[in-house]
Amino acid sequence: MSDPVAGQYESYPYPSRNPQDEKSRLIDGSPSNLAEVDHYVFGGSRDFRLPFRALVAGGGTGDALILLAQKLADRHCPAEVHYIDLSAASRRIAEARAKIRGLTNVHFHTGSLLDLPAMNLGRFDYIDCCGVLHHLENPAAGLAALASVMAPDGGMGLMLYGALGRRGVYDAQAMMKMLGEAGEPLKGGIDLAKRLIDQLPETNALVRNSAIGDYRRGEDAAIVDLLLHARDRAYRVEEIDTLMRGAGLEIVSFINPWRYDPDNYLNDAKLKGRLAQLSALDRARFAEMLAGNIKSHICYVVAAGRAASAMAQPDATAIPLLREADAPTLARLIKDDRIAVRSDGLEMSFALPRLAVAILLRVNGQRSVSEIQQTLEREAGLRAAAFDKDFAALYKVMTGIGRMTIRRPGS
Repeated sequence: MSDPVAGQYESYPYPSRNPQDEKSRLIDGSPSNLAEVDHYVFGGSRDFRLPFRALVAGGGTGDALILLAQKLADRHCPAEVHYIDLSAASRRIAEARAKIRGLTNVHFHTGSLLDLPAMNLGRFDYIDCCGVLHHLENPAAGLAALASVMAPDGGMGLMLYGALGRRGVYDAQAMMKMLGEAGEPLKGGIDLAKRLIDQLPETNALVRNSAIGDYRRGEDAAIVDLLLHARDRAYRVEEIDTLMRGAGLEIVSFINPWRYDPDNYLNDAKLKGRLAQLSALDRARFAEMLAGNIKSHICYVVAAGRAASAMAQPDATAIPLLREADAPTLARLIKDDRIAVRSDGLEMSFALPRLAVAILLRVNGQRSVSEIQQTLEREAGLRAAAFDKDFAALYKVMTGIGRMTIRRPGS
């Protein structure tokens, strides 16, 4: 193949997936969890009883494709989920996974996302593009191609590498180029990479980077993707913002939001006061530098001018949804009015309001905020002002750590 990236993934599809695993598990994540898409792209108001068209651009071995297609099928949504990728080997794995699940709402295409404008596939309500743009020779052209097939009221879920969280990766890639020989097959490079990994001293930046760990398992595809990649680059927050604006798009939110709020890392009042004067983008930039461990930036984006209305808001009629756990399970994670999260080597603990557990136990995906409040007033004699304050505090933490979203009645 003339494109070295395409050749790489043809020989070493990544991530490695066994289609038989579809019989026992569904890989969830961000972006493209359907409730999260609704929250950040459609204001929580998308009616999935209506036709829905999604595109997974650079779908690889199929994680996002299977997640989207399965969740849409579970909702009996009349949906089309289109997959496109350069690698026929990756496509075969994704097709096998879909077949085992019996998914009939998927459509497969082999090709480059740069070809999308000429493929006449129509417009898409939602586009997933994870781990692809940063491997293109011209990421801006790739994003423009995606924007050209996005519906005006639709959106995208993107993932691009984070520059600060990938410290050590590019030094290791440079070392591999110094060790390699012209025309050497990837298999030889893998052997050299494994030898180098075994010899890295504890002071090496990659060894010290707790956010990067796939290569430690010794899987060939993971080593190729990290250390022998034909082409990749990484971004800072402000560079992603510039890239989006160049395509007529704007960021609704980075995921998970807590990681991009410097207040979550600091307790010094003077520092927090100074940061309060910054724009949301500059606060996110500061948080990225402060944490230093964001290895990939996940974000939802929409057409410029639509971000404010794209994100769901928690008013009285909104219906809170919990993700990844039912309410009792999530409530048991709360210890001493705090909940802990761990991301890329950093563990954080967030304070929760007094009524957090009581509210969570009444979140069932059907009750609105006002109905939860009325239930607590009736059962515990709670005053409305106390509920409003505690729900707002709980909502900020739970959406921040990716545990809660909002849907509107009737959606």
